[in-house]
Amino acid sequence: MSALDTLERDLILAAGAMVALAGALLLVRIWRGPSMLDRAVALDVVAALITAGIGVKAAWDRDPFYIPVMLVLAFLGFTGSVGIARFIAVRDRPRPAPSKGDRR
Repeated sequence: MSALDTLERDLILAAGAMVALAGALLLVRIWRGPSMLDRAVALDVVAALITAGIGVKAAWDRDPFYIPVMLVLAFLGFTGSVGIARFIAVRDRPRPAPSKGDRR
């Protein structure tokens, strides 16, 4: 095993450790998030972390099979973000002010 292979292995292990640490912190945010929006965003980040974890596995195995899976998960994460944003935007829309002719 050459020095370059050892360095590559160590970097992949470090990336996996960072993904695991981010996942642990993300679980804390999901559990303790002060608002529903914090929890929704944290659940959206789960897709990104899963994609990153699959990327680490693909790098470890040196197998390009996982790239389409990563693309599909990234697309699902994006559509989830858009759905959450639209839901929050509709929910937080202010009510229109009554006109002068309305007697409410």
